[in-house]
Amino acid sequence: MLTFTALGPFQAWADGAPLDLGGQRQQAVLARLLVARGRAVPVNTLIDELWPGNPPAQALSTIQGYVSRLRRALEPGRAPREEAGVLVSAPPGYALRAETGQVDTWRFENLVKSDGAPAQVWAAMDAALGLWRGPALAEFSELSWAATEAGRLEELRLIAVERRADAGLALGRATALVADLEAHASAHPLREEAWRLLGVALYRMGRQGDALAALRRARAVWRDELGLDLSAALKQLEADMLAQRLEEPPPTEAPAAETPGALRVLVADDQALVRAGLRAMFDGEPGVTLAGEASNGEEAIAGVRETRPDVVLLDIQMPHLDGLAAARRILAEERPPKVVMMTTFGSDENLYAALRAGVSGFLLKTAAPEQFVAAIRAAAAGDALIDPAVTTRLISAFTGRTDPASPPALAGLSDDRLDVLKLVARGLTNQQIGQTLSLAEEEVARMVKSLLEHLGLFDRAQLVMAAYESGLVTPGEKAHFSSL
Repeated sequence: MLTFTALGPFQAWADGAPLDLGGQRQQAVLARLLVARGRAVPVNTLIDELWPGNPPAQALSTIQGYVSRLRRALEPGRAPREEAGVLVSAPPGYALRAETGQVDTWRFENLVKSDGAPAQVWAAMDAALGLWRGPALAEFSELSWAATEAGRLEELRLIAVERRADAGLALGRATALVADLEAHASAHPLREEAWRLLGVALYRMGRQGDALAALRRARAVWRDELGLDLSAALKQLEADMLAQRLEEPPPTEAPAAETPGALRVLVADDQALVRAGLRAMFDGEPGVTLAGEASNGEEAIAGVRETRPDVVLLDIQMPHLDGLAAARRILAEERPPKVVMMTTFGSDENLYAALRAGVSGFLLKTAAPEQFVAAIRAAAAGDALIDPAVTTRLISAFTGRTDPASPPALAGLSDDRLDVLKLVARGLTNQQIGQTLSLAEEEVARMVKSLLEHLGLFDRAQLVMAAYESGLVTPGEKAHFSSL
């Protein structure tokens, strides 16, 4: 799939691999068409905007050459006389043909303008802000059209920050928002909404004095910078705080009752039938409760941030953002949940990549209910469960494979730690390893932790792959231990 990113370094990608777009001025042609959002840009406009005030004599042929080379980069398989499908001729100029989901700026703008209940707004703004990787169109900042568009996108980013905070206050998340709002108001002291949100957040935390102090800071900045007093809205907010009549947010819908101490699971699958089946499974399973549902990767990430589950059951193939990409982002969060991948059949490459990303195993969707429950409990306990129906095929396919992201060699590990690693690779739990090697379960847990630290890994499933990749264990090999 072809995608374009401009919220940060400008780039085009084919199935996740960056494309060579040529020099900066050639890239500027593509960037200008991206800014037009599918509308045709006349050639004369391109010339005037790429060489403001001083176009070269051969500007027209230069633009045509840029377009020809960009077309080859974007559609390398297109026949010489075949009509372009991405960077198309649209007399009197050219246009970029793409879906909204292919261009980060288009998708960002749609998300910022979306509406709904506070939880939906929170998720949409979170997704929008997650698309930013740096200043927009910074490579072309000397060109007026790029500077204008970058300023427009930055304004939308600030609106997204404020809409997210407003939704968060409605959801009762004032405490978590204060630090970000303090930084936002300090960075943009002339924004009325920044000060309103900060004041309300502090007030909701019971910090009335700090809330009033924030509004006094706003008043001082506005007088110094603009020669103005606070706006009528902020004056009213100040008066409401002093009179202690600031309205509290309406109570949000209470979540379904959960069993204390139960494992909370978020299910992400684009098939409603699969989600319904898992929901029914958890309804009858003591000690396991459903924390939430998602139908695509973006919803899964937002759901994790909102519900903080213990385990995520994640389909590997979903729209908008596939399960593998979603798993990587979830596991990169602070204090992430455990992730177990699900697949109908699944390619070896995807399943292998999932394990290397640090997921706690994967299951076929056809697995028995007790296998799903076992996988959830194993993941929560720090173990990894891989469906036996695909384990042998997967390990055989990738044994001894050289991977640039693989951990360093196992040299330096003591024999007892190598023995533990072999048994981890065979899928044994800490208790089973302890019984095999005559060690206390607590000692095994310490050794597993030591292995993770030594190899620079963070999940037990990655230890399994490290053992097979290094050749320490091979498919079908019987275990031999130095300590036995």
